[in-house]
Amino acid sequence: MRKLILALLGVFLLAFLATVGFLRSPAGRESLGWRLEALRAEIKYALSPPQQAIFIPVGADTNVPSATSATTLQPTDTATFHPTALPATDTPTITLSPTLTPTPLPPQAMLSGLLHQYQMWNNCGPANLAMALSFWGWKGDQRQTAAVLKPNPRDKNVMPYEMVTFVESQTALSALWRVGGELSLLKAFIASGFPVIAEKGFEGIGFEGWMGHYQVVNGYNDAQGLFYTQDSYKGPNLPIPYEAFVQDWRAFNFTYLVIYPPERLQQVLDILSLQAYDNYNFRYAAQKALEETQTLSGRDLFFAWFNYASSLVLLQDYAAAAQAYDTAFSQYASLPEEVRPWRMLWYQTGPYFAYYYSSRYQDVINLATTTLRAMSEPILEESYYWRAMAQLALGEHQAAIEDLRACLTHHPQFIPCVEQLRALGEEP
Repeated sequence: MRKLILALLGVFLLAFLATVGFLRSPAGRESLGWRLEALRAEIKYALSPPQQAIFIPVGADTNVPSATSATTLQPTDTATFHPTALPATDTPTITLSPTLTPTPLPPQAMLSGLLHQYQMWNNCGPANLAMALSFWGWKGDQRQTAAVLKPNPRDKNVMPYEMVTFVESQTALSALWRVGGELSLLKAFIASGFPVIAEKGFEGIGFEGWMGHYQVVNGYNDAQGLFYTQDSYKGPNLPIPYEAFVQDWRAFNFTYLVIYPPERLQQVLDILSLQAYDNYNFRYAAQKALEETQTLSGRDLFFAWFNYASSLVLLQDYAAAAQAYDTAFSQYASLPEEVRPWRMLWYQTGPYFAYYYSSRYQDVINLATTTLRAMSEPILEESYYWRAMAQLALGEHQAAIEDLRACLTHHPQFIPCVEQLRALGEEP
């Protein structure tokens, strides 16, 4: 109670200072903004702890997949992932160099030339993208990336695909993202002159708890067992032990993003080898996660099941993905409150795809509602969009329109919501 009273007094003090003209500079307004948001969050979470919000699927299938009952994938069997089975969007004219005898990696490598930036409030994604772009001579900063990626500064997340879209629409560079990453791949990119953006988990300070984070990886040292990263929160050239890196990376299905000049595409594909193909990459990640469900426990087991389901979503096996998410959410509910990653749906939307395309519309609605209600500020355009889509499927048109408009309030011009409103004959 004492902490809550002090927080309320802090809100009143900051509001008073703002009204008398204090902190009028842009930096001052930004400082005031994040402090007010932090205080608002602290009050909301003190009154209604978000880690206590539990989503329970109502359309769960009792035939839960397991490592013994699910279809076993064989990522090392190249015949299973023949390139001709890939979508037409892949580039068949690009040939991959043989990788039966890969070039040995140097025991250490460090890339220089990245301009480190400490993130502004709630600006991890734009800051990391700006740092990675700086390596290739891009002259902007996180304000330019944020203006496109996050027109609403309070938006909670930037997706990897949004970063790729920014790179390819706003710069002369190209980019791609993959899941199921390995330490050896990160090292191969760094040794070949490509810094890598990794999406990871991050332990916050005090009441904040677990959250998502990006890091630019630009060096490694095998003798010391360390990666070196440009961390927008903790500082430049941050050393991270390999094991700790993997521990945090697992939370996001080992997702990574590589930026490159178009003329170096062939080099990027050669490093990726079969991972260059979406079909192979998604199956590899699914198998990796499935195997981890047999060896991990606690929160890591939740992440493994979530990753397995997310990879199945990428493979468009929505029914199996929905069952795997059911298992993940069951594991989540069994975790101690203090370690629950309650922000998970801020960053990953796979469950919405799985439940929606399995016709489990009430689960979509319940999951979105649980996620939004637990937030200090319900700003997640994806959650509004998917809840609207499920409401439409159930014939609740007015509720869907209200959610689509809420989506655009929080993320102006969010294309899926704009297009859906127009399809309903409504002006966005």
